[in-house]
Amino acid sequence: MRFWLLGLLLALGVGCKSKHSASAEDALSALRMEYAGRIRIDSSEHYILVRVQNPWDTARILHTYVLVGRETELPVGLPEGTLVRTPVEKALVYSSVHCGLLSELGAIDRIGGICDLQYIEIPEIQNRCASGRMVDAGNSMNPDIEKIIDFHPDAILLSPFENSGGYGRIEKLGIPIIECADYMETSPLGRSEWMRFFGLLFGKRRQADSLFTAVRADYLQLCDLVKSVNQRPTVISELKSGSAWYVPGGKSTTGRLYQDAGATYMWAEDEHSGSIPLSFETVFDRGQDADFWLFKYNQQDKTLTELKSDYASYAGFRAFQTGQVYGCNSGQVPFYTETPFHPERLLEDLIRIFHPGVLPAGECRYFKRLEK
Repeated sequence: MRFWLLGLLLALGVGCKSKHSASAEDALSALRMEYAGRIRIDSSEHYILVRVQNPWDTARILHTYVLVGRETELPVGLPEGTLVRTPVEKALVYSSVHCGLLSELGAIDRIGGICDLQYIEIPEIQNRCASGRMVDAGNSMNPDIEKIIDFHPDAILLSPFENSGGYGRIEKLGIPIIECADYMETSPLGRSEWMRFFGLLFGKRRQADSLFTAVRADYLQLCDLVKSVNQRPTVISELKSGSAWYVPGGKSTTGRLYQDAGATYMWAEDEHSGSIPLSFETVFDRGQDADFWLFKYNQQDKTLTELKSDYASYAGFRAFQTGQVYGCNSGQVPFYTETPFHPERLLEDLIRIFHPGVLPAGECRYFKRLEK
C-alpha cells in the first residue's frame, strides 16, 4: 500500500520557497523529533546541537554533535561536542542500512567509502566500488586505516554497541564519528525518524522530512486497520543460534511492530530495546503454544523439514505443527536495507500474515510461509 499524497504535498509546498529561505531553514530552523526518543536536536543562531542518548544508560549522553554550515565562519563560544561541518560531502559508511537511506535521499554521491561491501546489496554502490569511485575500506571490525587516511572522509557513520570498548585506531584520525544509535529506538517510527537527522548531516533536510511524512502517514493508516481487531494472535520470533536464542526485546522496534500489526508478542512485557539471549528451554516454555513463528535467515529457501533437521525440538512448537511458520530470506530480499527506515513496508507484511483479508489481495514483500 502507498499513501504518498501527504508527502507529495509537503514536498511541493517546500519547493515553492525561495532558494535562500530554503537554505536558511535547512541549516538552522528548529527540528522537533516526534517519535525518536534517543536523539534531541536544538538550534541556535549559528549552529545545531545534537545530543544522542546512551541507549544502555539513559541518564547519560552517548555523544554530542555541533553542526555548523560548511561555508560559515566558526562562531565564538561553541558548546562542547564533536564539530561536524555540514553538509557532509564525503562519508565513510559502515552499514547497508544507512547506505540505503542516503541513496533514497539522493545523497549516494556523498558516500566516499564503505565497509563490509559483501553485505551491501545496492547495485550502484557495488558499481562505484568496482570502478574506484568509492573506497572499499574492508571489514568494519578491522577497517583499512591507510585507505581511510588516503580519502580522509568528513565523517564516519557507524553503529555503537554496548561495552564496545571504543572504535580502535579510527578514533585517533580526528574525523567526526557519527554514532548511529537509531537501531536502539523503541518504536519503528522512532527509528525511521532518524532519517531527519541524517538529512541535516547531508544537506537533504527537505527530502528527509518529506519522506518521513509519507512513511508516517502510511504506517499510521495501516495501524488503524487493525486497531480494533477482536483476535490478537500470539507470535514468537527468530531462531536458536548456537547455545542461545536471541529474541527481540519487548521494547524493541520488532516488538512494537508485532503490537501495531494486531498481534501479541510473547515477550511484550520485557523492557529491553535490543535482543536478549535466552536458552531454548526458556523460549519453548513461553512460546510453545504461540500461533505464529517468524524468523529471518540467509541461505537457500528453508522448508519445515529442513527446519526440523536443523534442530529436532523445533517441531514441538504449535506454530510448526499448524504450519504457521514464516521465514524472511534476507539473502534474497532487501530486508535489512529497507525496513529500518520503511517500517510501513514490514508492517504491511505482518498484517497480511496475522490478519489475512484486512488488506487487498497481494503478496508479502519479505516473508514467506514455509512449505513442508
